[in-house]
Amino acid sequence: MHVAIVTETYPPDVNGVALTVRHLATGMAARGHAVSVVHPRGESPPAAGELLVDAWPVPRYPGLRMGRPCVPTLLAHWRRARPDAIYVATEGPLGVSALAAARIARIPVATGFHTRFDRYLRDYRAGWLARPFRAWMRAFHARAHATLVPTQALADELRADGFRRVVRLARAVDTARFHPGHRDEALRAGWGVAGDAPVLLHMGRMAPEKNLALAACAFEAALAARPDARVVWVGDGPARAALESSHPHHVFCGVRHGADLARHVASADVFVFPSRSETFGNVTLEALASGVATVAFDTGAAHEVLRDGVHGACVRDGDDDALVAATVRLATDDALRATQRAAARGAVAHLDPARVVADFETILARIARHGAPRRAATRACLEGGAP
Repeated sequence: MHVAIVTETYPPDVNGVALTVRHLATGMAARGHAVSVVHPRGESPPAAGELLVDAWPVPRYPGLRMGRPCVPTLLAHWRRARPDAIYVATEGPLGVSALAAARIARIPVATGFHTRFDRYLRDYRAGWLARPFRAWMRAFHARAHATLVPTQALADELRADGFRRVVRLARAVDTARFHPGHRDEALRAGWGVAGDAPVLLHMGRMAPEKNLALAACAFEAALAARPDARVVWVGDGPARAALESSHPHHVFCGVRHGADLARHVASADVFVFPSRSETFGNVTLEALASGVATVAFDTGAAHEVLRDGVHGACVRDGDDDALVAATVRLATDDALRATQRAAARGAVAHLDPARVVADFETILARIARHGAPRRAATRACLEGGAP
């Protein structure tokens, strides 16, 4: 099968969408499929199988780009090498162009619901746009044969809101890369950690929609109760400068990749993730796989795998005080923290990245087999037998 993947973000971008899409692309190639990836042009030349399109910078996100409308380019590209199915991972101008080109060329297409843009708007002082934007997202995904989401809770929510052909495609984590064995005492010493003092971690994009003010509040409360603790931030983004200025006693490590990222995560003790705008939150799985007790709201990945009181704290969504209290409790109770760190990896041990790719293959094969004109048959097939 020839699969085309269209995405506004792709490595070297560092975010959950980019890394998830790359995992699907490389996994499909490893299973013997021809895979082509379309994404915005960056500084690097295209790799084999990539089509780079002209891009605009994303406002307030230095380094990120979104593809410009390019229907003729995509049509010409896919007429030279016609895909059996297309996966559109993002809802930007490039995704809109891909849906239009797929419809013209009569190529079956699936979309991914990766990002809660409707929720982001309130963090950028445009909450009044949330309802019309949600309607636009519903119309965007209605043009696909399947809309892939990472959790059953999100699938149920979208179906109740009028989204059609919603299919769950689970997420997993590389438990060899993210492993407690990568803990590095020399790195901890470089952070100023004395002995077994706890390290409190946040990792991810540093932007308003991530609710970072609450993370900082939880960290400061923990430091007040446990002064020898250390706070470490891994990641970058438009909110970093303000956080560094207001919290100079925290450690800011910037973006980390590969084995270096795994070493930073495993060297922490408590991961605090206060975001309420995630469709999933891959970093939750990465922290748990690394043996790090995790504090998060009961949404996305935390709702799926994090058992409250066993792997950390799974806090009722929106209960800020409870999230702060859980962070303080884990920072100050050495025995509890040790027990939950030891149990954390068990939360994700059953997740298999290879199974995720196999399920993705099954979904795309189904829509390819039923063909673009047969929407009713495709809907019955997907909703009746999809993973």
